[in-house]
Amino acid sequence: MFPFRKFTALFALLTLTSHALAQQLPVPPSLAARSWLLLEMGSGQVLTTEKPDERLEPASLTKLMTAYLTFAALRQKTIALDQPVTVSQKAWKTGGSKMFIRVDTQVPIEDLIKGMIVQSGNDACVALAEAIAGSEESFAQMMNKEAKRLGMTSSNFTNSTGLPDPQLYTTARDLATLASALIRDFPEEYKKYYSMKEFRYNNITQPNRNRLLFIDPSVDGVKTGHTEGAGYCLVSSALRDQRRLLSVVLGTKSDATRASESLKLLNWGFQSYDAVTLFGKEQPVATLRVWKGTQKTVKAGFDRPFMIAVPRGYADKVKSEFTPQPRLMAPIQAGQQLGTLKVTIDGKLYGEYPVPALENVGLIGIFGRTIDRVLLWFE
Repeated sequence: MFPFRKFTALFALLTLTSHALAQQLPVPPSLAARSWLLLEMGSGQVLTTEKPDERLEPASLTKLMTAYLTFAALRQKTIALDQPVTVSQKAWKTGGSKMFIRVDTQVPIEDLIKGMIVQSGNDACVALAEAIAGSEESFAQMMNKEAKRLGMTSSNFTNSTGLPDPQLYTTARDLATLASALIRDFPEEYKKYYSMKEFRYNNITQPNRNRLLFIDPSVDGVKTGHTEGAGYCLVSSALRDQRRLLSVVLGTKSDATRASESLKLLNWGFQSYDAVTLFGKEQPVATLRVWKGTQKTVKAGFDRPFMIAVPRGYADKVKSEFTPQPRLMAPIQAGQQLGTLKVTIDGKLYGEYPVPALENVGLIGIFGRTIDRVLLWFE
């Protein structure tokens, strides 16, 4: 599958840790939903949440994983955008929302992607699953393997579509993990497909079910879902002034409510918090001594700008302090945690964040290791 980023595993979905700042934190809104979560993408902070680990039916939010695996297959060149896929009887007969592909016809992979994302076509999902894995059953196994790799600890997938199944479940936290990985790992594909407002196939034009695309120009995705058991659900993301928030709202009572409650959550996050960039992309937080390595030092930092969300009005009171791990020994891999960045606001602890290596450091030969072993005796 798509190569695992150790940095993002260390960094994903960090909840605000400060109890001392509780009185200064903005009061979050209450939503007409069963579960929700608001994520600051730049830092991985969860700004507010309600029942984030309650297992719920994902409905068509399942298609976020189908899309992730499809984009990974494209990157690995196991499929191609212009590759024709013969529509199987199973794909054609799949119930629920449809792209309206016809059995035994050939449909390009790219059209199936648009049908899956814009039209929420279950038939398109099954066709993609069969093209990638040979069968939907094998594809479901890939979905669960990928979920585990991404750190989705409370999810289980049984199909590519989200059609109801007693063993199909996820959580708001896991969906935030998945959607943020999709945006982070496949930014070009995300920008190209998830902002599409309509798609026409087989002489049928269908609008994107994500109402926020038509209401708020800062919203550029992500996906809706609805079944009787799941209610109306929406994962949405907005980019304002180079700052991205991700909202997960599950179990509302109507299409209009999932849109309004999601927008309420996004607006609250943008209005109540400021983004503070502490370090630029690949800007060293520290340069650390390495023992027994092919080089004597290693740079610790972040592979993208490291920003945190702080309550509005507190940006000038943010300070950070880096604590390295003692006695770093080679080999070291890029993304490996080398220390912790402690962030304070007005002298009070706000959060602690792992700081990864920006580069690899190999193991030196036996002669060099012997010299370092001797030097370590005097440390």
